Amino acid sequence: MGEAQPAPQPYQPLIEPKKGIGELLAPVAGFGVTFASMFKPTVTEQYPYEKVPPKPRYHGRHQLNRYADGLEKCIGCELCAWACPADAIYVEGADNAPDAQYSPGSGTAASTRSTTCGASSAGCASRRARRAR
Repeated sequence: MGEAQPAPQPYQPLIEPKKGIGELLAPVAGFGVTFASMFKPTVTEQYPYEKVPPKPRYHGRHQLNRYADGLEKCIGCELCAWACPADAIYVEGADNAPDAQYSPGSGTAASTRSTTCGASSAGCASRRARRAR
């Protein structure tokens, strides 16, 4: 009927276990990291009262500029989506109806996928998209 499968081989560790005095000192070496970090000073940020300045290479998050009446300046040209190297931006262009003036279409910017390189802001031909710090 079926062929007999060979018996599985027992587990063989790649690293030899410590013996003698090394076996006794292994827990002490493991706690060395814990003891070293216990005596370092803690850094506490008083966030609402003292804001930490952003790092020089941080460009900010995606933000669309708006007109004074609240209408987004984005025209749905998808240049920012083409410029984004991480494909974090999705834009779907559409037309505005005269009775309902919204942004032309829909779009999303996935902040978790964004590399915050600023290419989307540079790709926007009329500076409608920007990076907010």
